[in-house]
Amino acid sequence: MAAQSKSSSHPHWSGKVTQKSDALDLEEGVFTWKDPGKIAESLKKSADSSQRRKAEPYRSAMSMLVFYINRAGKKLDQEQLDILEAAKDELRVLYGKE
Repeated sequence: MAAQSKSSSHPHWSGKVTQKSDALDLEEGVFTWKDPGKIAESLKKSADSSQRRKAEPYRSAMSMLVFYINRAGKKLDQEQLDILEAAKDELRVLYGKE
């Protein structure tokens, strides 16, 4: 009998992270929105108000966005990927990191 890989014992851990982050309280469906500015503003609001994050607000917000993009991978359609990439630029502007 073959041993199960660690990933097969917890197949949807990354989905749980985006639904209920230990560091940020995300608005429902934030990564499916069509407005990059709204996505960035929502992530900034969540990061700025979080008392549980370990990094500075900008890093926490950007990390959550990049994490979602990476975990969605090939399942993310090009239009939404472009919106999320634009949201990264919007986050940089909101935090004065452009």
